[in-house]
Amino acid sequence: MTGFTTTAIHGVRSKETPHGTLRVPIYDSVSFEHEDSKAIQQAFEGKRPAHTYSRISNPTVTHLEQTLRLLSGGVAVLAVSSGMAAISNTILALGSSGKNIVTTRHLFGNTLSLFEKTLFAWGLEVRYVSMNDMSAVDAAIDKDTCCVFLESITNPQLEVADCNAISAVAGKHGVPLVADNTLMTPYLFNSRKNGVDIEILSSTKYISGGGTTVGGIIIDNGTFNWSQSAKLKEYATQYGPMTCIARLRQEIYRNVGACLSPHNASMQSLGLETLSLRIDKSCKGCLEIAHFLSRHPSVMATHYPGLSNSASYGIARKQFGSQSGGILTFDLKDTEQCFKLMDSLNIIRRATNVNDNKSLIIHPWSTIFAEYCDEDKYSTGIRPTMLRLAVGIEDTDDLIKDLKQGLEQL
Repeated sequence: MTGFTTTAIHGVRSKETPHGTLRVPIYDSVSFEHEDSKAIQQAFEGKRPAHTYSRISNPTVTHLEQTLRLLSGGVAVLAVSSGMAAISNTILALGSSGKNIVTTRHLFGNTLSLFEKTLFAWGLEVRYVSMNDMSAVDAAIDKDTCCVFLESITNPQLEVADCNAISAVAGKHGVPLVADNTLMTPYLFNSRKNGVDIEILSSTKYISGGGTTVGGIIIDNGTFNWSQSAKLKEYATQYGPMTCIARLRQEIYRNVGACLSPHNASMQSLGLETLSLRIDKSCKGCLEIAHFLSRHPSVMATHYPGLSNSASYGIARKQFGSQSGGILTFDLKDTEQCFKLMDSLNIIRRATNVNDNKSLIIHPWSTIFAEYCDEDKYSTGIRPTMLRLAVGIEDTDDLIKDLKQGLEQL
């Protein structure tokens, strides 16, 4: 068994190419020819492994999927066009009208919008609880619950739930646990070992390497008995642990059409090769900046699971070890100060994304949660005084100097 980075670079040996290339080519082809009519029939029937049409599968995309399968320890992986496509495809596979999702209001803004608006209109109920209250999670689950959904670290509230504890509660009811692990990736958090059945990633973030491409990943960890799922039980006998991904590939993913492009897959396979190096640098810098901000007189509060005074510190150490991700939030006196600081920064960029190579800062209240009223913002843990800083891989001293000169102008 090789290490994470060695596996990311060498883990999937593809068929030899005529020119002996060390990287999998970008197969920018919509369709694929077969040797005869019987062969193409068997390919469409799923009786012979082969590519037929790039909306369904593509060799470059398959390479990314197989590499992530090795890195995560899951049994099956599906790459899609964005992180939101990964979430929506998963929920479409598990749920239906009359079913419900048990989750928390402390979610990424677009995920919340998907649940509350898009899917609600199709008859899917959303039940909000605190993921730190096991009795509340238990009470919210019933025979119509299709999954429990959480984020390994909530964005941007930076709360960490005990996945093993929640998995035990969900498992008692025969309900899968789905976790968005975007902020940690399989490098920092082994979701399979922590009770997660389906792992979701926005590969746009850390994996793409420098915010180059948009993509999403669905990983089935092979830990759930899909015969317990009302939606998938008829497939479970045939596909076993890979039932969820098989169902997606055969119908939902194929029909919705949220496929990842070969170009994006190639860029993200390249990003995987340096993932651990970039994460280590980002996490180290984030912790140092968190300590700096926590001591600065102009900063009202600093939130980062890696700080010992964080309410999530204990469970973060248990689940993630010594590294707690590359984003933090901090509060200033008011919105005016937030805007003034953002406008005074020279190195840190004003842009929305996380885990880019560049450090990015944003005011969540006025941007990624702009569609919500003030009451709803507060209920999701968003404050007008909050700034979110996604730490890149620049020299940490330069980032601290940039923040320091900006804070001195307040």
